Formats: sequence, C-alpha cells, structure tokens
Amino acid sequence: MPRYYIDSSDGSFSHVDQDGVELTGDEAARYLALDALPDMVREILPDGDRREFAVHVRDESGRVIYSASLTLTGAWCGGEGGGSTSKG
Repeated sequence: MPRYYIDSSDGSFSHVDQDGVELTGDEAARYLALDALPDMVREILPDGDRREFAVHVRDESGRVIYSASLTLTGAWCGGEGGGSTSKG
C-alpha cells in the first residue's frame, strides 16, 4: 500500500509528518485529511475570533496531492460581549 504524509498547520504552529501512514489510495488520504480538521479545531482553542486550520497530503515522492483548510470565525452579536457570565 502507498504511504501518505499529512502535514498540518493551525495558523501558529506547523507540523510536518515525518512518519506517514499506509492507506489504500488517494481518496483514503483525502478522507483522513478532512477528518483531521475538526479534531484540530477541538484540540486548539482559538485565542482570537479568527483562525485557519490547514492540512496538506503528500505522496511517497513528497508531492502535495491534496490540500484542505477550515476557517473558524467568531464574532459577538448585538454589541460588545465577553464580560457577562450570567446564565439567564
């Protein structure tokens, strides 16, 4: 089976996959990359209201064959917020 490398970035930190993973093909690598994005968001609580998470899939030759990104955008609604802790 071919080996794929899933590199990732959260806007502040980049990880270059040195080990890779054996998968059945390009489509399986694409699925793994897309599946990683929500996990990245959950693991790294954003320190602001906008952050981009990205993954790049490399094949055995080192060529990037697939890229995907997820942008997290947050904004207070109805004026300024963030100071209230009341639960209603």
